[in-house]
Amino acid sequence: MVFSENTFSLLVVSSNEKFNTGLSGLLQVNQFWPVIYVKNIGDARRLFFDKGFDLVLINTPLPDDFGESLACDICEKSEAGVILMTSSEHYDDVYFKTSGYGVIVAEKPITGASLKRILNLGCATRERMNRLMKKQNTVDEKIEEMRLVNKAKWMLIDHAHMTEPDAHRFIEKKAMDDRMPKRKVAEKIISQFSA
Repeated sequence: MVFSENTFSLLVVSSNEKFNTGLSGLLQVNQFWPVIYVKNIGDARRLFFDKGFDLVLINTPLPDDFGESLACDICEKSEAGVILMTSSEHYDDVYFKTSGYGVIVAEKPITGASLKRILNLGCATRERMNRLMKKQNTVDEKIEEMRLVNKAKWMLIDHAHMTEPDAHRFIEKKAMDDRMPKRKVAEKIISQFSA
C-alpha cells in the first residue's frame, strides 16, 4: 500500500447501504484514508467536530435531517471540503441555499466516474484551502512579530531611555549578532523588563 502526501480523510454521511457499497468500491486507499461511514446527522456532527476530516460527503436525505445545515455548518467552521449529494428535483433549491458557504452540490443519480470527478474536485478544494490557511498563518505570524518588536521597542524607550530609531537598531543588531529572529530578541527584551 502506497500513501501519497495527498491522502484525504473522508467522512461519509449516508444511510443508503447501496450507495455506501458502491462508493467504497471507488475509493482508493492511497487517496482516501481513513474513510468513516455514519448514517445520521447527529453522529456525523459529533464525529466531525471531535476528530475533523479533510472531506465530508453527505448523501441526502438522512433520517434525522436533510443535510443542508450540516454541510453549511462544516464549511463555516472548518477548512474541510464538503460535497452534498441531492436528487435532481431538489438540486436547484439545495444549490441556492448552500453554494454561498462553499458546498459542492452534486446531482443524483450519478455514475461512478462522475462521483470520482466530484471527489477529486473536493480534494482540490481542500488543497486550495490548505494553501490559503498556510498563507494566513504566515501573515498572522508576521503581524505578531511586528507587535512584539514594537512592544519591545517601547520598553527600550521607556526603560533604557533610547530613541525609537535607536531601539529599532538595537533589536535588529541583537538579532544579527545572536543569530536569532527579531521575534525572539523582542520576547527576551519584554521578559527582561516585565520581571
